[in-house]
Amino acid sequence: MHPYLFSLPLWFRDEPFHLRSFGVMVAIGFLFGANLLQRLVKKHGDDPDQDPERFSSIIMWTLFGVFGGARMMYVIVEVLRDSSIGQRYLENPLSMLFFWEGGLVMYGGFAGGALAGVLRAKMLGVRWIHALDMALIAAFFAQAIGRIGCLLVGDDFGSPVPEEFKTLPFPITLTVPDPLPEGSLFGLENAGQVLWATQTWMSINALLLGIVAWRLFLRRRYAGQVTLWVIVLYAIGRYVIEMFRGDAIRGVWFDGMMSTSQLISVVGGLAAVVLLILNRGRQDSKLEAVQRTG
Repeated sequence: MHPYLFSLPLWFRDEPFHLRSFGVMVAIGFLFGANLLQRLVKKHGDDPDQDPERFSSIIMWTLFGVFGGARMMYVIVEVLRDSSIGQRYLENPLSMLFFWEGGLVMYGGFAGGALAGVLRAKMLGVRWIHALDMALIAAFFAQAIGRIGCLLVGDDFGSPVPEEFKTLPFPITLTVPDPLPEGSLFGLENAGQVLWATQTWMSINALLLGIVAWRLFLRRRYAGQVTLWVIVLYAIGRYVIEMFRGDAIRGVWFDGMMSTSQLISVVGGLAAVVLLILNRGRQDSKLEAVQRTG
């Protein structure tokens, strides 16, 4: 694992500048997703002439919404859990903004990004539910790349693998380096241990969801159908992966029976299932006409 891609000494500070692999992979994922979304917009947007410019603005709003929502959710969880980190946030509210110390919740990022993107889409007169269907396709491909950064830095790691499964190959399991490289988040207690490769599972899960979302998009009966299905599928995949996680920073509830992401998966997944059932006979006339001519 490589938490730092390289380091540069700086004359004006004691510590060198570290180019973190996590930030690089997140940036690459974002740029890839933004490019993919623009390609989708040019082909499937309501206004091919104006939508590319509009979506450039929507993408930037979404970016700030993702990071803001992910951080806000983490802060809320830690405060509600009355953890030492949560107490620190209450005593020093400014520390809530210290992104570089870690602490982001994907579901918070999803909600923040979606709300910011939808708000901007409405401001620009873009059909927001159609935009959300396209955006989620791009978002999951972007996440598949960004999650590689979690592996490189040692974040979101899995729990120790039972002895009988330790011989299973990567990407099912991984062996943590010993000694740990500088900046690793695996924790000294995991040095040399065989863990479930949950970071890689999340990358693969996101990649598969991006492919499924794209296939669903080509066959959807109404705008928003893709969004509802990927929420259900992501909730199932995330709930299962969380069962193999080993990092306590994600937050656990009910005496450790359920993590924050599992709790949100249950609520969000069930809500999406209900909406799919309520809309099971729905067919948008506009989409039907496009499919007949396309």
